[in-house]
Amino acid sequence: MPGTRVHVLAVCGHESGHGSALRHLAGPDTTVVTGGRELYRALAARPARQDTAVVPMTLGRDRELVADAARAVRALPPEAHREGAPAGATAGALVVADPFGGPEHLTGWLRAAAATVPAAAALLLTAPGGDPYQDAELYRVAHLVRRHGRHRLVECALVGGDPEPAEGVRRCVLLGARQVAVLPASFLPAALPDAPAGAAVLDAGPLLGPAALAAVLSARAAAALRRLRESGEDGLAAALGAAEGHGPAHSHGPAHGHGPGGHHHDHPHPHPQLHLQQHVHPSPLTAARSHP
Repeated sequence: MPGTRVHVLAVCGHESGHGSALRHLAGPDTTVVTGGRELYRALAARPARQDTAVVPMTLGRDRELVADAARAVRALPPEAHREGAPAGATAGALVVADPFGGPEHLTGWLRAAAATVPAAAALLLTAPGGDPYQDAELYRVAHLVRRHGRHRLVECALVGGDPEPAEGVRRCVLLGARQVAVLPASFLPAALPDAPAGAAVLDAGPLLGPAALAAVLSARAAAALRRLRESGEDGLAAALGAAEGHGPAHSHGPAHGHGPGGHHHDHPHPHPQLHLQQHVHPSPLTAARSHP
């Protein structure tokens, strides 16, 4: 396994326009797919002798994408997980990697991108609308970007949701902004609405440039295969449980909503100082951020 090429299946959801924003990553060793049948077909057709890593392309909001990717892997026939190569050949490993990013990564990448935006401008974070819990996560991230950044005004807008980017810009102007920098909190390019009279709308994207996207994707795949070598864990169990405890049934009441043995994942209201101390310090990948 060490030293061999790795085939990466980048599994996309609404944060990337179901893959439309990431098609440029496709190549001989990377396949960009949506979940469900498309992922299952790609898994069945993967190179027999090549290690394969399934990477859910979420920035932390779409936990169900992670679980769905794992279900597609689990649905494969047992012999397809490590077999399928010609007789006498060594079959490649199949692993489910950690998601491309989590809320802590998204916060750090947004803060890095915001560093190039004039301090007097308002920041408008845009992302495709999801369910109420995904949208709440975006507002939590925006709070952390504002609290630990230099911009007094940080607002959110949801493409296809409420408020739309145009309404988000209008709200920023009503709150006194004369410049509104639109910064995507997803893989999609910034959606730039028309500027209201007396104001300017700036494009502060992308969140990550092509070099950084490729570097993070490669790092996730390599880490998953290293984990398999060192501990025998293929990542399937962790990915299947990624969405547990999140959604309409989730509660922070007296029973805490997790049940016996339940796992406590990131919530829409974790401890921001702890997360920032652990996760959002500048990294070498931040330096790789580039604008096309």
